[in-house]
Amino acid sequence: MNKLSTLVCLIILISTSCKNEPKLQESITKDKDSIALIERAKAIHDKVITLDTHIDINVKNFTDSINYTQDLSSQVTLPKMKAGGLDVAWFIVYTGQDSLSPEGYAKAYDNAISKFNAIHKLVEEIAPNDIELALTSDDVRRIHASGKKVAMIGIENGYPIGLDISRVEEFYNLGGRYMSLAHNGHSQLCDSHTGEARDKWLHNGLSELGIEVVKEMNRLGMMIDVSHPSKEAMLQMIEISKAPIIASHSAARAVSDESRNLDDEQLQWLKEKGGVVQTVALDSYVHTQKVKERDGHLQRLALEVADSLGVMWYTTREEVMALSNDEQDAFFEYYRKVIDLANKKAAKVEGFPPAPDVSDFVDHIDYMVKKIGVEHVGISSDFDGGGGIEGWNDASETFNVTLELVKRGYTEDEIAMLWSGNLLRVLDEVQAIAKELNQ
Repeated sequence: MNKLSTLVCLIILISTSCKNEPKLQESITKDKDSIALIERAKAIHDKVITLDTHIDINVKNFTDSINYTQDLSSQVTLPKMKAGGLDVAWFIVYTGQDSLSPEGYAKAYDNAISKFNAIHKLVEEIAPNDIELALTSDDVRRIHASGKKVAMIGIENGYPIGLDISRVEEFYNLGGRYMSLAHNGHSQLCDSHTGEARDKWLHNGLSELGIEVVKEMNRLGMMIDVSHPSKEAMLQMIEISKAPIIASHSAARAVSDESRNLDDEQLQWLKEKGGVVQTVALDSYVHTQKVKERDGHLQRLALEVADSLGVMWYTTREEVMALSNDEQDAFFEYYRKVIDLANKKAAKVEGFPPAPDVSDFVDHIDYMVKKIGVEHVGISSDFDGGGGIEGWNDASETFNVTLELVKRGYTEDEIAMLWSGNLLRVLDEVQAIAKELNQ
């Protein structure tokens, strides 16, 4: 399943920084950079089901002429998944926040449906022999055993529901198996984490409709995602929900102080609810300080690259979030190309501030495992939506995460839990509770 050479693995392993003292097993303590360790990591990577809960999509890459069977510039394609041994991709039906109006809801709904349709086109028409849609954990294991890649669907922002709660079931029937009730900006359902910056809130947590949506998601068996909602909204979801919750793409705030990361209190709430936090590999959430030190220098290079390519460049996330959905899609279509070219320029500059890497990413996993237990932690990338770090910059580099986990001393069973076991366990529990509620 993996095509990384031993030489490349050695280079990556030797260059990876170790900030925490690894819990290495006796068999590898004498030579932690050995070929034996790498081969062991490859064997584990081939054996476990690797699952990434957050991968954004652009519908332009789901056509008959341009699609994921090709090696596109996007961070996730079927060739990249095969090269890096990524087995399960949760493709995201994302809609940016717009006005709380009938016109805004209508446009958001159309955008969401276009993304559902794109994912179905991939698995049903474009590449049915290579990838299949899963709706349950049993589906995941069956499809994986067949040799195909697995697609699943998450919904980022409940905004497209509008004021029509029946759309929750519509989205569930289209394959959606988790949903967040807000993104960057307060929705009609709940407050966003972005309200923290100015202490400005719309609902002080959940709206009345948001409360009903949480109950409806429980009834259907759809996981509740708290990666973007506010802390108060998260607390209210936990109090109302009869099922465990997830954070589909968040990291630890104690390690990197970013408002979308979860603080220790939130992590404890999630543990007590039986949920899982899917550690996200988005550079500014992984290591805020490194990004701040590097960003000013890198943005100058990115502006130069964007200018040479004749495309617009935005230097802050706020600027990007202020764009229309179509403008955001256009920006993310070339974002990674600009950043990659800027990073190549940066690599030639002596003393250029380093980027967050796989070691920094696994620091978050280490921290949360110690805080709430290995059974409540998972893995996500946020690829093609801003995610990516040094060493795991696209799906073809997925093995490097397993390699770092082995280097830190995680066992095969623990790695299997982190990569997919924990998330699938929550999905099972959510769906089992739905059956009980419908009896």
